[in-house]
Amino acid sequence: MDRSRIWVVIPVFNNQKTVFAVASRCRKLLEHVLVVDDGSTDTDVEKLFAGTDIAVIRHAKNLGKGMALRTALEHLQRNKAEFMMTIDADGQHDPDDIERFIPLLAEDDGAIIVGSRDFRCANIPQRSRFGRAFSNFWLQLETGQTLNDSQSGFRAYPVGYLSRMKLDGRHYDFEIEVLTRGAWSGLKLRQVPVKVFYPPEALRVSSFRPVRDNLRITLMHLRLIGRRLLPLSYPRLIKPPETKGDCDMILHPVKLLKSLLRENATPLGLAVSAGVGIFLGVLPLLSVHILTTIYVTSRLHLNKVMAVAIQNLCMPPLVPAACIELGHFMLYKRWLTEISFTTIFKEIPQRVYEWFLGSLILAPVLAVIIGAAVFFFAARIEKRNLAYAGE
Repeated sequence: MDRSRIWVVIPVFNNQKTVFAVASRCRKLLEHVLVVDDGSTDTDVEKLFAGTDIAVIRHAKNLGKGMALRTALEHLQRNKAEFMMTIDADGQHDPDDIERFIPLLAEDDGAIIVGSRDFRCANIPQRSRFGRAFSNFWLQLETGQTLNDSQSGFRAYPVGYLSRMKLDGRHYDFEIEVLTRGAWSGLKLRQVPVKVFYPPEALRVSSFRPVRDNLRITLMHLRLIGRRLLPLSYPRLIKPPETKGDCDMILHPVKLLKSLLRENATPLGLAVSAGVGIFLGVLPLLSVHILTTIYVTSRLHLNKVMAVAIQNLCMPPLVPAACIELGHFMLYKRWLTEISFTTIFKEIPQRVYEWFLGSLILAPVLAVIIGAAVFFFAARIEKRNLAYAGE
């Protein structure tokens, strides 16, 4: 493989103590290293690399990690680069792990390769563990693909495909958006194990702002989920291979049922499937509850069997009656106490409206309660099965 077509990109914001060592070690492995200074105020990054052949581009002010990577992408396009490899400037990644990416790049030029960090080392912040698991689950909903570390900044992108994707993220939300839209475009998501180093918290320098950046990432996930739910195809850069698996499943119903039962069958996956099923089951989707549930769970790669089955808890009369009572109270500040042929059947449009209003309150509440219960029981069963398997 022509390693001169691979560029290492290092976005940096106030990592004076580590960025030079990171870039220098990368330069020992690859010919082209680009540092994008995203408005650092702790040092003059251009002066820091004076006398080296490491390229530096500077933003006059801090624009965000996503914008730094976009700036790098434009530079790489002009220089005919084939792959952009990104690594964080804070020293958490080992540049020697670049060698782990090279064989995968040689195998497939239509993949985004993510370095999966080994979180068994010391000083891993609990919020990082939670954030990684949370992001991984959202990615699976959006794409149906699984990564162990969708928040890792150690990655390799194919420049040609990446430059043709429409991306909106400007900060840390860029890194989750590019994975999701890349998968929708037909790119493979692959991973490779990499080492990670976290210094003690007192010595750690990070530009990640937990509240602000987590909000941006959450909003990006919501945008992507909303786009995923639309019955519209996404422009593909790579044509998917033809498969006969779906027809084979239809002709073998037992195999199909087993496949459906295994679909996203983790405790969290089952819990979200149950929550979605309950939420849709409470809404007054007259005669189309099952069809709507199958559509939503198919788009979000959830467990269809769980979502459809659990909707039996929402069957009339209890849940619809509770929604109507709640909706009636919201409209008139009193409960519906007169139950007769007239109030129920001759006033159906009004009852359906009250049902809808009440469901807006009851649906999310019941979805959270039932989803939490399913997670609790599924996690206990999984823990018990793992204990039995370990004996």
